[in-house]
Amino acid sequence: MIGDLFDSPWKILIVAVVIIVLFGSRKLPDAARSLGKSMRILKTEVQGLHEDEPAAPAASTTAQVAPAASAQLQAAQPATDPQAQITALQEQLNNLQQTVGANGTTSSDSQQTR
Repeated sequence: MIGDLFDSPWKILIVAVVIIVLFGSRKLPDAARSLGKSMRILKTEVQGLHEDEPAAPAASTTAQVAPAASAQLQAAQPATDPQAQITALQEQLNNLQQTVGANGTTSSDSQQTR
């Protein structure tokens, strides 16, 4: 259907006139300019994504080095004893409260500033 729309120059001319009538001759240059800017932004973002892909494995090696993260992961593993689970959760809660106390902010404060 769309392929048949542009098979003759008269149809293209009619479509162009309808677009000019609908949007006005003053808005068309601005619309084309903003479309061009959007296309350029999209192109640069896609190129940035392609450049970031090789850097992703390097970031994963730095994450493996952090000993605090590995300690938290080990603490997050489920224990078979319910009392051990409760104790582990209490330790995590205490660690989080100490972290929040050291930073001087609460989670509700950080959410309100966003």
